[in-house]
Amino acid sequence: MTETATREFTTIGVIGLGTMGAGIAEVFARNGRRVIGVEVNDGAVERGRQHLEHSTGRAVKRGKMAEDEQAELLGRITLTTRMEDLADADLVVEAVVESLEVKKSIFRTLDSVVRPDAVLATNTSSLSVTEISTANARPGRVVGVHFFNPAPVQDLVEIIRTVVTEPDVLADVQRLLVGMGKNPVVCGDKAGFIANTLLFGYLNHAVAMYEAKYASREDIDAAMRFGCGYPMGPLALLDLIGLDTAYEILDTMYKQGRDRLHAPAPILKQYVTAGLLGRKSGRGFYTYEAPDSPVVVPDVHTPSEADKPQLRHDIRLVGVVGTGTMAAGIVEVFARAGHDVLFTGRSQDKVDGVVAAISRSMDKQVQRGRATEEEKTAVLGRVRGTTSLDDLADVDLVVEAIAEDLAVKTTLFENLDEICRGGRGGAGAILATTTSSLPIIAMAKVTNRPQDVVGMHFFNPASVMKLVEVVSTVATDEDVTETVLALCERIGKVPVRCGDRAGFIVNALLFPYLNDAVKMLEAHYATADDIDTAMKQGCALPMGPFELLDVVGNDVSLAIQRELYLEFREPGFAPAPLLEHLVTAGYLGRKTGRGFRDYSSR
Repeated sequence: MTETATREFTTIGVIGLGTMGAGIAEVFARNGRRVIGVEVNDGAVERGRQHLEHSTGRAVKRGKMAEDEQAELLGRITLTTRMEDLADADLVVEAVVESLEVKKSIFRTLDSVVRPDAVLATNTSSLSVTEISTANARPGRVVGVHFFNPAPVQDLVEIIRTVVTEPDVLADVQRLLVGMGKNPVVCGDKAGFIANTLLFGYLNHAVAMYEAKYASREDIDAAMRFGCGYPMGPLALLDLIGLDTAYEILDTMYKQGRDRLHAPAPILKQYVTAGLLGRKSGRGFYTYEAPDSPVVVPDVHTPSEADKPQLRHDIRLVGVVGTGTMAAGIVEVFARAGHDVLFTGRSQDKVDGVVAAISRSMDKQVQRGRATEEEKTAVLGRVRGTTSLDDLADVDLVVEAIAEDLAVKTTLFENLDEICRGGRGGAGAILATTTSSLPIIAMAKVTNRPQDVVGMHFFNPASVMKLVEVVSTVATDEDVTETVLALCERIGKVPVRCGDRAGFIVNALLFPYLNDAVKMLEAHYATADDIDTAMKQGCALPMGPFELLDVVGNDVSLAIQRELYLEFREPGFAPAPLLEHLVTAGYLGRKTGRGFRDYSSR
């Protein structure tokens, strides 16, 4: 008998009917399967029934399901307290509490209940599937099927293979899920699987950043939302997940893998011990209107109106040094906000190129109805280009946007220090750099006014991206930082404040996560496609890590990762060898036609 050809999944058992188990039961019933749901007692059975009725009722209210379809779906589900009722099940999915002993006891019991050819699955999100499978006499038929919450809505399912999982079992379960419209990704049995391993390393890093008082909770969250397009900031997401759940997942991953990046940040344990669990308790990193409420209310850490940054320097004329894409975008941003802008380039051709780029950008805005011809004319009227740095003598703020080369930048700052107006107490010009990875203090120290030097890290394209990281050095005057923060708000940007260390907020959180994804691929744990799918669908990220790496450029990514490793000396930040090998081979991503994927034939 060839199992691959004959195994059919018509009757599905689901053990545990909490939110997740009831959701899994609904998924199978929606797809025409007969479902037997098992709970420990009548009260739990009734709660499971309510979960199912409420979930399908919501679908009816939203017009996504007819009432007769709801009745038909619920009619396919039988609820019971007897494990013996699973005797005819072709597949049994366990979805009980995250306790190894409880799960093993269920798999032990199933041995004497189900047929020898029945497939057994666990929905664990963090425990060892291999260890759970050892409780069963036929561990080869055991897999992990990790659904994401809410199961009827989320398409991603992680299928976890153990070293003894039979290939036909894996293939049949994969085929079943694809047939139900899910997107299964296959990975090995490692704590956290794909999505949680990558997600919780990033979340833990954000907690450590907050714990070190490097940036406020609001700024960390805003940085990742507006800098990376993430649907939620990391600290708000932790509050949603539950800090106790996050702690348990990180603790389990650390105990299994001994990766220091998964060692829970100490403050997490303190919050959990204090009962500050996030939304469900009404307080976590943020304070909520009530337990289980999504509405954030002000607390002692919320910035007040009195804390709102003010323009302590008078900023009228803005200077920009550079003629690349970033420089042109910054010129446009200031001009659109009503500032006169004087920019400098090395040749008249490059100067003319900036004006042409702004003109093209404004034409697009006019076509989309976001600007008028009059506004375009006004913007271009506020922009003036020059090939002489000396013309910047009267600017109130100069923004440097040239190549990421420290020697070139420091030479420029020496020149700007001599050319631009000096003076304390708001009288001197502010000197800003758009660097994304170089130490700002190194540029400040070559001037006679380190107090007036600040980072203004715009994101590309500057005319579109809202985020600006405002970076203070140990020497930057508070008035200068406050002025730049207030100015960013006035020009329609979202400023976040941080200190002068490698990566600032966004790159320091983003690139270790990307590096972890490369290490995961390098270990043959999962494919690049599956890892990208897991992060896009499981975590609602706009791009998967390998898509993003190929867009950013593997050379750029490697350079940033090296800076982070040199700065923090964290072993887990060491660039993945695979990333270094791709760069050495010239596989830099989309710009060379090949990176983690081949774009030459596209």
